[in-house]
Amino acid sequence: MVNRNLMRQFDAPLEAEEKIQSEFEAEIAEWIKQSDKDYEANKIVTGKVVEIRGEEVVIDIGYKSEGLIRLDEWRDEGVDGANYPKVGDTVEVLLETVEDENGTISLSYRKAKRQKEWNEVLAKHKEGDVVAGKVLKKIKGGLLVNIGVNVFLPASQVDIRRPPDIGLYIDQTIECTILKIDELRRNIVVSRRKLIEDRRTVQREKLMSELQEGQVRKGVVKNIAEFGAFVDLGGIDGLLHITDMGWHRVTNPHDVVKIEQELEVFILHIDKERQKIALSLKHKTPSPWQDIEAKYPENSKHQGEVVNIMPYGAFVKLEPGIEGLVHISEMSWTKRISHPNEVLSTGDKVEVQVLKINHDKKEISLGMKQCQQNPWDEVAKKYPNGMQVTGTVRNLTNYGAFIEIEEGIDGLLHVSDMSYVRKVSNPSEVVQKGQKVTCIVLSVDQERKRVALGLKQMGKDPWEGDIPERFKPGQKVKGKITKLTNFGVFVELEPGLEGLLHISELSENKIESPEEVVKVGDDVDVKVLRVDTKDRKIGLSMKNVDDPTVPDELPDELMGGDNKPSGSSGKPEGKKDLRGGTGAAGPLFQLPGQGDEE
Repeated sequence: MVNRNLMRQFDAPLEAEEKIQSEFEAEIAEWIKQSDKDYEANKIVTGKVVEIRGEEVVIDIGYKSEGLIRLDEWRDEGVDGANYPKVGDTVEVLLETVEDENGTISLSYRKAKRQKEWNEVLAKHKEGDVVAGKVLKKIKGGLLVNIGVNVFLPASQVDIRRPPDIGLYIDQTIECTILKIDELRRNIVVSRRKLIEDRRTVQREKLMSELQEGQVRKGVVKNIAEFGAFVDLGGIDGLLHITDMGWHRVTNPHDVVKIEQELEVFILHIDKERQKIALSLKHKTPSPWQDIEAKYPENSKHQGEVVNIMPYGAFVKLEPGIEGLVHISEMSWTKRISHPNEVLSTGDKVEVQVLKINHDKKEISLGMKQCQQNPWDEVAKKYPNGMQVTGTVRNLTNYGAFIEIEEGIDGLLHVSDMSYVRKVSNPSEVVQKGQKVTCIVLSVDQERKRVALGLKQMGKDPWEGDIPERFKPGQKVKGKITKLTNFGVFVELEPGLEGLLHISELSENKIESPEEVVKVGDDVDVKVLRVDTKDRKIGLSMKNVDDPTVPDELPDELMGGDNKPSGSSGKPEGKKDLRGGTGAAGPLFQLPGQGDEE
């Protein structure tokens, strides 16, 4: 209280006395008010800038001691300049600690600013709200976006299809949906993808009700794959397949469309249940297959370009959107082509002939050889029957050998035409692959494009004179067993010449199997029973070979010769035939008839 007696001693006026009294009471009230402040940690308080000491700002918050804050906290993030405080400015700061071990308080201007921003965001927004913010930078796992406070945008939530580089969004202002707010950790997660999906759902329903097949709509290319491109029609994606990008052959979608390119596309098909849309670029223009038969009639010749080569043939472009297949068999009259790349390369200009058109399947069969002279047209004239030709054995089969008599012209040397006397089981017994062989032209089949050749015809047929002269019925000869069968054995009389020793001629006794008497490789003495020049067979016998009483030559009437007894059959009446030898050309012996003596 003011001492009024003291003031009267100095003769102070009454007005001054009352003024001093009022000011004193005001000071006391302010001091009491400041003393009642709640100085708790992590609370925002108001202070006054009382001094700036170099890089530090002295703040008085009315506490018994003052606090210091570095000037760096006034520098805005991402901004070179700063709005520094001045002495006397009133600022809001965060009281971090009331009093540390040195008796000072810890203040923060930046944290107070962030806490105020956080509180403002929480007051305005909740989970599910749409917010806009600027992308500040790329951080681990996503992007940092400022919507008033910094929030986290995961990389998986940047777009419906994750972009190759999310850093492209830096410095862009984007809209997102708040997915989660963590007040305790002061963390907010947002999603741009969910916002796009929600909006697209609304747009999709509206768009699906408007779209119709046959319409032409604008769209934007959003993604490109090997099989085509996805085009955003304004809320729903449609597939532009690679086969519908043009009437011509498209091998790479990137050659036709680019990401974010605006297109006008044709609505090809709509599946409303599955919400799938098929798009096309080529159907905006008429199909080049219209009136194809008039432009490319069968047997007409045209120039084309080889655009693709496959193991079975080559595709030739006649015009953009019109391609035909030249099968490997239609490339050459004579060359044996294993793969089309032996004669063609992509980009080659070739002349082709239209062979057939399938309008429904949009297929054209082409031929190259039809534009060239067919060498087979001259083969019959060039290689008449009986002409000797020399060629190279190109291939062997189980039935003969193919001999190339000129490039692309092969003749077949059948096993039956390799030897007159030798039974050829496999052509490799006579000729080898790559061997030069001289043969006789037997025939030319122009339609089937075949030439028949003969090797044995190069010499005289030994069955017409040589063999019958050297092997007479009843003659004793030596031979070697080469093969056993259930009906007899084959005996080699000389290289390439065999005779048949029937099982009935192996022994005087009845035997069930030739193995009971002989085996392969045995040398045997046999007697010639019969020489059949027509069927080219020799019948042999081992019976009575060493009996001197049996003549070496039997009468003709017993051997089926020319000297036959009188009568229509040439046999004594009442005689019964008994076949032997090969059993294929008449009786060799006869059994006695009734009334004959044994």
